[in-house]
Order: sequence, then C-alpha cells, then structure tokens
Amino acid sequence: MYVVTQESAMPAADVPPSPMPETILPAGTMAPDFTLSATPDQTLSLSELRGKPVILAFYPADWSPVCGDQMALYNEVLPAFKSAGATLLGISVDSVWCHQAFALDRHLHFNLLADFEPKGEVARRYGAYDAPHGVTRRALFVIDKEGVIAWSYLSPTAVNPGADGILDALDKLQAQSSAKAG
Repeated sequence: MYVVTQESAMPAADVPPSPMPETILPAGTMAPDFTLSATPDQTLSLSELRGKPVILAFYPADWSPVCGDQMALYNEVLPAFKSAGATLLGISVDSVWCHQAFALDRHLHFNLLADFEPKGEVARRYGAYDAPHGVTRRALFVIDKEGVIAWSYLSPTAVNPGADGILDALDKLQAQSSAKAG
C-alpha cells in the first residue's frame, strides 16, 4: 500500500532543492563518528580505527569513469597509505552489493562503505552530500589518530583529485608525531 502525502504529491519542479553546503568539514574539526555497512553482514565504525590515521574518500558512484580511475589510483597508492599507518575507506551512496561487484571488478583491496540508508546520512554530516543529484560529492578527509580532521579537500565532481594531497597530509601527521615523540 502506498501513502501519498501532500509533499510527495507535489510536482518535482515545485520542490525547492535542499541547500547544499558550500564547504566540507574543515581541518581541526572532530570527525563525526559513523557506522556503515562494509559487506552485506559486516559494519565498520570510524571509532574502531581510533589510534591511527584514516583516509575517507567520498565519491559519487562506483561505476562512473572518474570514480573508477580515482579508486584504481588509490588501490595503486595503497602501500604508501599503509606505510604511513593509515586506513583508506571509500564511501558512496551505492549499496554493499554494488560495492562488492565494483571492488571485485577493479581488484580493490580496501573497504568501500555503503552510505545507502538513510541515503547519504554520513556524507551530509561531513558536508559531502550533493542533494540535488542524490550522490556523494568527491571529498577527501585525512583524520588523525585522535579522530580530528587533519586535512580536507573538495574536488569538482568531474576531476580525479589524485593522491598527492592525501600523501602530504599523512607526511605532516608523521612529522608531528615524530616531533612529539622526540
């Protein structure tokens, strides 16, 4: 049985678009915790990774050409991320089944998390949800071992942001950690 409410009966053209934040969460902000599905029967929480750097790579869609190139690049750079002690998490609004097929096809060796339901909820908390298009914006975050965003970057949707910014942020975290230790 379907219930039609007054709002859903409005023609789409009459519904004002949800405002999209101009900026994503900046460096210095505590990263909002979340729990998302990594597989059909496993979830992963950001707080589980506390104590080591985390890279969040929000991207629009598994099978888009730019997203495929971006995730393939990160797969190639994964040893450098791991040598910095960092964990990479890809996040989009695609389902876990879509992520599994994409990861298998592209031979990806890192977790893709499904911000599927409620759709884009985690991306919204990071300012990385594109409501008019119903997808995740192409946003990157490097989170330090205390859970604070150390670096963030919002890329145009059609541009692969590469890995240089992530690697620079990880280098700075390692330098800060070394300075504190010695």
